[in-house]
Amino acid sequence: MSRQSNRAGDPRKVNGELFTLTYGALVAQLMKDYENDEQVNKQLDRMGYNMGVRIIEDFLARANTGRCHDFREAADVIAKVAFKMYLGLTPVVSNWSAAGDEFSLLLESNPLTEFVELPPGHANLNYSAILCGVLRGALEMVQMDVDVKFVQDTLKGDNVTEIRLKFIKRLEDAVPVGED
Repeated sequence: MSRQSNRAGDPRKVNGELFTLTYGALVAQLMKDYENDEQVNKQLDRMGYNMGVRIIEDFLARANTGRCHDFREAADVIAKVAFKMYLGLTPVVSNWSAAGDEFSLLLESNPLTEFVELPPGHANLNYSAILCGVLRGALEMVQMDVDVKFVQDTLKGDNVTEIRLKFIKRLEDAVPVGED
């Protein structure tokens, strides 16, 4: 006979904690598999990119948002809809460049780092690099080529986590050879 839990609580919180712990196990395994932090960062970014390429379809189907006409509009949708939908938080969009082609997402709290302390000797590890890859992959699927990187990280003693996005160019729809 199985034992039923009397744990009354928000199932989303339990799922969030499970996600956080599972992600931590993934990062720990990558740290064992690869020689240095840069290689781990690269793998996390690659995994995130692959997730972003796939998650954009789910996002577009569920979010009921129209096409973004410029980078500012995309920034608002990312912060107010996407982050809220998938991570349960709303980052602040700030630090726009004068040209309007670069901005920062400021996260007061990062659910991926909830139970985390960086081990000594891993100052170059971007623990949440997967987020940069997700953003880059998803935006590429909607024809925006962007550079995404961490500028600040609470795990490294900063007050906030800052992800910087820079618009590089609008991508053209590629039509496979032989199709018009």
